[in-house]
Amino acid sequence: METVNIKINGREYSVPKNSTVLEAARYAGIDIPTLCYLKDVNEIGACRLCLVEVTGARGLVTACVYPVNEGMEVFTNTPKVLAARKTNLELVLSNHEKKCLSCIRSTTCELQKLSQEYGCDETHFRGASERYALDTSTPFIVRDNNKCILCRRCVGACKNVQAIGVIGATNRGFDSCIGHAFERKLAETSCIGCGQCVVACPVGALYEKDDTQKVLDAIADPTKHVAICAAPSVRATIGECFDYEPGTDVEGKMVAAMKRLGFDGVYDMNLTADLTIMEEATEFLGRVKNGGALPLITSCSPGWIKYCEHYFPEFTENLSSCKSPQQMFGALYKTYYAQKMGLDPKDIVFVSAIPCTAKKFEVTRDDQNAAGVSDVDIAITTRELARLIKRAGINFRGLEDEKFDNPFDIGSGAGVIFGATGGVMEAALRTAAEVILGKKLEKLEFDDVRGIEGIKMASYNLGDMTVRVAVASGTKNAKELLNKVKSGEVEVDFIEIMACPGGCVNGGGQPVQDATVRSTKNLRELRASVLYTADKNMDLRKSHENSAVKKLYDEFFGEPNSHKAHEILHTTYVKRGL
Repeated sequence: METVNIKINGREYSVPKNSTVLEAARYAGIDIPTLCYLKDVNEIGACRLCLVEVTGARGLVTACVYPVNEGMEVFTNTPKVLAARKTNLELVLSNHEKKCLSCIRSTTCELQKLSQEYGCDETHFRGASERYALDTSTPFIVRDNNKCILCRRCVGACKNVQAIGVIGATNRGFDSCIGHAFERKLAETSCIGCGQCVVACPVGALYEKDDTQKVLDAIADPTKHVAICAAPSVRATIGECFDYEPGTDVEGKMVAAMKRLGFDGVYDMNLTADLTIMEEATEFLGRVKNGGALPLITSCSPGWIKYCEHYFPEFTENLSSCKSPQQMFGALYKTYYAQKMGLDPKDIVFVSAIPCTAKKFEVTRDDQNAAGVSDVDIAITTRELARLIKRAGINFRGLEDEKFDNPFDIGSGAGVIFGATGGVMEAALRTAAEVILGKKLEKLEFDDVRGIEGIKMASYNLGDMTVRVAVASGTKNAKELLNKVKSGEVEVDFIEIMACPGGCVNGGGQPVQDATVRSTKNLRELRASVLYTADKNMDLRKSHENSAVKKLYDEFFGEPNSHKAHEILHTTYVKRGL
């Protein structure tokens, strides 16, 4: 690595040559404040909070976009710098709605944290205060422009990371705001609900539509049977809401906390991840054998499904018809389990704890009602589950580990890794390979599809059959891959796509981390490592060996892709267009 020698606050450092001053300072252990900057998302020098002094420069410079050079001398905490930052913070606060006590981002708000650190008195300036109505038009995201600070992180996430670009700055001067073309509501755009804008926002201007009160009301209703299942990645991330380091597995405490909330059943979605693999792997082999539409593309990510329907409707025939593990669990619960327990599906409220804001849209989709009622009634994000636990006064860190409830407590390692990009593909390959080869695999890890790269490709020789696979995470990467498939540049048989970069571990419903953490820690890798470690340590690592899944087929479905399985576990799609 080529380096340059610079001085920061009088001390000498050797830093990477192509660094910005901000990156060099962090390399030296100095944190320069930012609001608009977000690594790999938004680097525009707009908020003016990262101001520093550089010898020889005219005036203060913005550290997030100012490059280092040999012999540079930087000062990050002079009286001039600190005064300028405080003034700029107060200007931001001058027209900001300061309802901090009830704000969903209170204590995790980056503006609040900086204001406290700099001792800001927001009454020094009084800005023009345009009042905006909340945009609550979608079932997944709320936009509150009264709290927006025009940092444009959300715009960067939507445009630069996801290559969608349905939001942007409109108007000028005091009339500037973040919105959509022709003043449309979010629901009237081709937004896919991925929520990457939400986790990018430093304040409370964007947040998921909160359904926690619906859950509490259902639990309090004595006429309702209320059950919840947790997605694989939630156990790898919810600890962050309770001050655990990223990459901490808190499955046992999470289960114990959910049981104390008063649910009638607390279950592991890994079971239906395994069920998904049984259906999807069988579907893939059936398409190969019978000449069905290839490549087969996975259907677990609702953000990806909506993206496909809007932007690549010609590929909807390639989508697996399998419902997602979330929807399969609700469908299974309100059919198989309701029959076994003598429950009326209308009296069941099924809740899912998930890493994804797009799941809130998924529960409203057509053809997701196997028992004549919605498969899943309420989808809550990891953040919402944490709020429920805190509101109930549950001492999360003090809980002893507990296990998921029977009869849906058995899940394989293949189901666990669903939460990481490449995990669905690897899980499917473990099953498909053993079916094709007719023998057990000596090595279960398919390393070529692991890792956080945006696009991964591999080819596997399975007996007389060669299976060509591709994995993409983030819709920007999905767009690149699908265009290559359309042009014939890439030929594959099976594709896994997840809407969020890195997969569910980096979903729009996951715990919010500030810009410093996101710049200095690889959250995707840390969170995914929890899932791969859990898989490695499990005795059961293949979906088709799950005894609970075998029992479901023996007692209820008959066999994978049976007529009954299609009625309950499969769905349809629409061509939405733009």
